[in-house]
This record gives sequence, C-alpha cells and structure tokens, in this order.
Amino acid sequence: MVKVVPFQFDGWTAIGVEVLLPKTTLLSISVDDGYIMCGALDIHLLNTRLKSRGIIAGRAVGVRTFEQLLEAPLESVTDAAESLGIHAGMTGQDALRIMATHT
Repeated sequence: MVKVVPFQFDGWTAIGVEVLLPKTTLLSISVDDGYIMCGALDIHLLNTRLKSRGIIAGRAVGVRTFEQLLEAPLESVTDAAESLGIHAGMTGQDALRIMATHT
C-alpha cells in the first residue's frame, strides 16, 4: 500500500510518501528541490555515482512515521544539501525548511 500525505508549513508545502513493503516501510518527505528519507536512502551512492545530479537529500535512521521523520536528527546528508547549510544532526523539518526556502 502507498500513502501520500501533504504537509502544510509556514508558506511552503511538503509531500510525504509511505510505501508499505514486506517487513519494512519506506518513508520520504519532499519539497520542490530536495527530500528527507528513512534509513533506506543511500547517501554514499548519491554523493558518488549520482554526484553530477546534485541531489539535495537527508537520511534519518530508526524512524517509522512521518512525524518521527520530521522530528528526528538527520544521520547523514548529501554534499549538495551541505552546500545549502543542511547538516547531520539537524531535524528533518529544519532541513526541509531550508530546501523549500533557499534561493
């Protein structure tokens, strides 16, 4: 089963996607320029083999709900995310805010 949920914040919107798979759930929340995701996200792959794409993303581990993904500290982020001031340890919501409002 797949669930899509909009999240409204101060002046910006994010879209959450939950995919129920056998023995695991994939979670992501995205804005126009980037996204955060559960531990299934491979930051190393994004920073190496897909580096030329400049993907702005962050990874939180141990999360099982959208709320946890928004509140959890990010375990790792892509180089492109770091260039915007997003860093490991900041909450998912704070990272999304930067992604959604950077110019």
